[in-house]
Amino acid sequence: MYHTLIYDPLYNGLIFLMDVIPWADAGVAVIIFTILVKLILFPLSYRSVKTQLEMKRIEPELNAVKQKYTDKQEQARAIMALYKEKGINPFSGFFLILIQLPIIFALYSIFYNGGLPSVHGELLYSFVAIPDFINMKFIGLVDIAKKSIILSLLAGATQYFQIRYSMPIVPKKTENPTFKDDLARTMSLQMRYMLPVVVFFISYGISSVIALYWTVSNLFAIGQELYIRKTLKNNKTI
Repeated sequence: MYHTLIYDPLYNGLIFLMDVIPWADAGVAVIIFTILVKLILFPLSYRSVKTQLEMKRIEPELNAVKQKYTDKQEQARAIMALYKEKGINPFSGFFLILIQLPIIFALYSIFYNGGLPSVHGELLYSFVAIPDFINMKFIGLVDIAKKSIILSLLAGATQYFQIRYSMPIVPKKTENPTFKDDLARTMSLQMRYMLPVVVFFISYGISSVIALYWTVSNLFAIGQELYIRKTLKNNKTI
């Protein structure tokens, strides 16, 4: 299932791009393929951003529900009922993240486990030809199958800005904070500052192709977020 739906299409897509675009090195092919994947997933991303904005809009109602119900189970049921009433799916963003994880694993397998620059003809579709030459040097500088601290730093930095645009503002610390307030603030700060560090170490620990994919994905997500917010604002949807 993994090979049929993820690995083989990704492998064939990269080989196809490097064949039909002779000047495209492996890094450029990854960038083009990443953008294509993001465009395919755009409807899901649109719903995810819209859900975030809608949840922010109904935040006063959510706070009212939390104050009204002290029992955790009753509170959870009331919150889910409110989401259902407003037509909000709070798990839409989580599904989007899950879809992209197999792509990262497949890229790692292709570049690190011998899938490139050697070409396995038995994995190619009938309409995909083997390129005469596969250039593994991204823009002539970085071997995409090896580690790159520069690309890893870019992955971490773009992850920080992507989180900054997509996540709500960190709640201010009150004079008498509750455990819930402290937990929400701590989690928000960890996502904002710790996740970029984790992304840096993961991408540097594997190969620069993962760092490149993460960087392009984050840049695309930032532009996408700004575009969707502007579109929804102009249409007065939110």
